[in-house]
Amino acid sequence: MIKKTICFSNPAYLSLKNSQLVIKLPEVERNDTLPDSFKQDAVRMIPIEDIGVVVLDNKQITITQAVLEALLNNNCAVVSCDSNHMPTGLMLPLDGNTLQSERFRYQIEASLPLKKQLWQQTVQAKINNQATALQHVVGCEVGNMRAWARDVRSGDPDNYEARAAVYYWRTFFPQYPDFERGREGEPPNNLLNYGYAILRAVVARALVGSGLLPTLGIHHHNRYNAYCLADDIMEPYRPYVDCLVADIVRECGDITQLSRDIKSQLLTIPVLDVNIEGRHSPLMVAMGRTTASLAACFTGEVRKIAYPTL
Repeated sequence: MIKKTICFSNPAYLSLKNSQLVIKLPEVERNDTLPDSFKQDAVRMIPIEDIGVVVLDNKQITITQAVLEALLNNNCAVVSCDSNHMPTGLMLPLDGNTLQSERFRYQIEASLPLKKQLWQQTVQAKINNQATALQHVVGCEVGNMRAWARDVRSGDPDNYEARAAVYYWRTFFPQYPDFERGREGEPPNNLLNYGYAILRAVVARALVGSGLLPTLGIHHHNRYNAYCLADDIMEPYRPYVDCLVADIVRECGDITQLSRDIKSQLLTIPVLDVNIEGRHSPLMVAMGRTTASLAACFTGEVRKIAYPTL
């Protein structure tokens, strides 16, 4: 079953009843002029087991501890946004898999050659997906990117990832010829930041579900980053977000602000169609397959991560 991604952008009371998320609107609850029947009809209930990601994007949201416990027990990622409506925090369950301690041990003891080989696969998949995205969005020449993907060696010592990124971002948004990718950069960086944050939550959730520790990366190793492995594994999936953002840029006149319509489109990221070895599935489902294959790589059962082909 495809898990739901739910974003709360307005004030809300979130509580738990009979294993269901109960959603009440304070402006309705406090309005004494409204009949009780209307107030009852305004209450929504969603089974906790149907939820995969919850985004809290309003300072006037009240959520009970019972809701948080139920969400985390069902391996749901809870994302908190800041005053600029950008995701700033992520809450995940501590024990998402029955074999967690065993898989932690394999992950921690993974050899450097293995991690370099896994990073090689990751960079190759990312560059190939970026090349396909460029063909789809811009229709420009990508033979150089295909060659760079083939030439990536174990650990990417030649830094083909960065070389491809320079070419990719220089040409991906023809509407913005001076575009530079950066968290604090000009739009559409704001859309990319939001989309990547949603993607990161989906990856971290899948990693925990596969019994892996999101902190220990195969390449990223920033001492201040609690989700290094999530940042590694999301790389080949980024072009899916890029293509969605490119569609939004073409359709929307004003992208300086993250409007409700734009955020609604970005929140469809978990259900984007993804192809892994000829099998199509929603991105959130495919991500579980990717992280499960990574866990199998750490245990020595397989040698290749199941990454998507755009």
